[in-house]
Amino acid sequence: MTTAIIITISTLILIAYIFDITSSKTKIPSVILLLLLGWIVRQLSISTGFYLPSLTPVLPILGTIGLILIVLEGSLELELNSTKLRAVKKSFMVALWPMLILAGTTTFALVYWGGTSTKNTLLCVIPLCVISSAIAIPSVKNLANTQKEFIIYESSLSDILGVVFFNFVAFNETFGLGSFIHFVGQLIAIILISFIATGGLSYLLSKIDHSIKFAPIILLVILIYNVSKIYHLPALIFILIFGLFLGNLDEIQRFGWIEKLKTSILDREVAKFKEIVVEATFVIRVLFFLLFGYLMETAEILNSDTFIWALVIVIGIFGIRAFILKLYRISLLPFVYVAPRGLITILLFLSIPDSQLIPLVNKSLIIQIIILTALIMMLGLIFTKKSDDNLEHPFAH
Repeated sequence: MTTAIIITISTLILIAYIFDITSSKTKIPSVILLLLLGWIVRQLSISTGFYLPSLTPVLPILGTIGLILIVLEGSLELELNSTKLRAVKKSFMVALWPMLILAGTTTFALVYWGGTSTKNTLLCVIPLCVISSAIAIPSVKNLANTQKEFIIYESSLSDILGVVFFNFVAFNETFGLGSFIHFVGQLIAIILISFIATGGLSYLLSKIDHSIKFAPIILLVILIYNVSKIYHLPALIFILIFGLFLGNLDEIQRFGWIEKLKTSILDREVAKFKEIVVEATFVIRVLFFLLFGYLMETAEILNSDTFIWALVIVIGIFGIRAFILKLYRISLLPFVYVAPRGLITILLFLSIPDSQLIPLVNKSLIIQIIILTALIMMLGLIFTKKSDDNLEHPFAH
């Protein structure tokens, strides 16, 4: 049995690799194929009578590690200089406003329709409002560099803002002045921790001369993230700061204290570190979506009770997105299509206590919204021609 499982997992990951390297040609998001592949494996296991023990507890573990690595991978690719401030500002606004508007309108509608608690409804709705960088970033490989840059900024910021928003609602019974003061204190604390931890990890990266050096760094990043979460700190900010620091050493080496890290050595190590992160991210992302696909039941996908709600919410997602893009004078194409829900949506939904779940927001609704947004992104990218970097920059206005 062990041998059969190893062969199956190895084969599935290799198939996922084929999906990944062909996605730029087919324009089909790999997440669609991974979910489908996981679902097919489930049907085969049922038909053959081959059942695995419950793997549901493994999903949040893979999701958490995947989220850390995906945000780290994205932030390592981002350039941070004065010319990028406009891009960061617009990406932040395009990530923030659709999330707040969609969360507010959907919460109002569900409370009015179902008569549920406003706080519990908002908590359940927030996961539906977050763009998944795990799906968005790999899906735009074929776009121009300036367009990919926008997607990386926006989806990474959406993940972070979504988690911060979710935690703020989850860990506060009331939303008064005291809650906001406490929230600001948490932000200041995680920023201080981030700078200290980033300096320490960068020093280790430049000093360790053992043949094994990258695995301990990644494990320390995961450890710091999860310890920060225990104290309800927005730990993804640490991941973003750490990645931006390592990815922009050339921009910040003018500061005297940076020279103590021996940037010439650190530059070489960071290049190797990026390769390890990319490889690890691929494997964890594949395993997560394969497992989620395996755990999906056909009845959940075809649930007619939630499909109308899923359709209405998806229309809201893209309608609000189009309005905000136009408001900030950003070209609608191809950006309006790139608003998939995925890993972060699942991860936040799974972290909601059973006592705070509402009937209208369930696993069926989550699955349908993930599939619909991914399909719309796929169709949009298929009919969007690859643009050239010399064309209008998305942040030109």
